[in-house]
Amino acid sequence: MKIRPCIDLHDGKVKQIVGSSLKDGEGSELIENFSADKPPAYFSALFRDHGLTGGHVIMLGPGNEDAAIEALKEWPGGLQVGGGINAENAPWWIDQGASHVIVTSYVFYKGQMNLERLKRLVQAVGKKRLVLDLSCRKKDGSYFVVTDRWQNFTNVQIDARLMKELSSYADEFLVHGVDVEGKCQGIDRQLVKLLAEITPIPTTYAGGARSMEDAYVVKELGLGKLDLTIGSALDIFGGAGVTFKEIVEFNQKEGT
Repeated sequence: MKIRPCIDLHDGKVKQIVGSSLKDGEGSELIENFSADKPPAYFSALFRDHGLTGGHVIMLGPGNEDAAIEALKEWPGGLQVGGGINAENAPWWIDQGASHVIVTSYVFYKGQMNLERLKRLVQAVGKKRLVLDLSCRKKDGSYFVVTDRWQNFTNVQIDARLMKELSSYADEFLVHGVDVEGKCQGIDRQLVKLLAEITPIPTTYAGGARSMEDAYVVKELGLGKLDLTIGSALDIFGGAGVTFKEIVEFNQKEGT
């Protein structure tokens, strides 16, 4: 297990946002935990220089393309990219330096899983370049994939059958526990346990981590099969729960 880095982009800046506050329309109130005064390339170089691999750059809405390119160019092949990815632009993002493209809404389209679109993605960039984002929220006691910046529920339930089917198309899964994302109130333990039980390929869990204790909980409940991303709690993103040094030391000791 290792802790993976992240760069979340909103309005062209590196930010940490409470995931459930990402809503369209007037009257919606975005909750920002952090907005960086340093450019995306700074964080990309920091992760590169400390050997934090497998991280992701997520574009939260339009207007973040230039910022994403800046991060990717600083570390070609070192970061994945997601946000608005489809079969047409996915090869272009690989050409910009992304190791993988991360996809949700294009595949989980209009509330359903669209296998034809998924197959087109695989044809465009290959299975080894594709990460499926299965970020989810809880409804009626089960977890369902959510799309469009986590605003809309699909009819796709996170279960063993789904993970087995999708593993034949993707190199990895990325799963944000959206209900706890950005709140620094602890991880979604039930979701972590579920993912460990059913995922057949490398999977990264993100959401709610507030301390290094959470990293060890993910290691235990995740049976060593899941990686973790820590965002809002991290000191380089304005947090007070985890230091960047602690992440580097954890990966040196525990990383596999």
